[in-house]
Amino acid sequence: MFDIIYKDESYVIVGTLFNEYNNLGSGFSEIVYKDALELEFNSLNILPFEREKEYSVTYKGVVLRHKFYADFIAFDKIILEIKSIENIHDKHIAQCINYLKVSENRLAILANFHKDLLDHKRIVL
Repeated sequence: MFDIIYKDESYVIVGTLFNEYNNLGSGFSEIVYKDALELEFNSLNILPFEREKEYSVTYKGVVLRHKFYADFIAFDKIILEIKSIENIHDKHIAQCINYLKVSENRLAILANFHKDLLDHKRIVL
């Protein structure tokens, strides 16, 4: 048997995502879901969280010019990436893995507000 990393925090985040999906439904762009999620996080007092968290990439001791911007970081340890696409692809999972690497966090939640359902994946590094 294994422990689920950040189980309680993940439960709160995923519950908030489903609440948002139940209220908004499908068909909106990512920015609408991000705006609504920010309101939900504030109203539920999910702190700390940060939207559009910037991360730098270091290569051989040099900070590269390109930055990564994770949609949200919640509880100072969980990356939350929001999509509104047909299907989650490997490139979206790879994006979350890159965010985890540069942030030195261990868990990302990839949420897709698909036209028919809310899909989400936990990505652990």
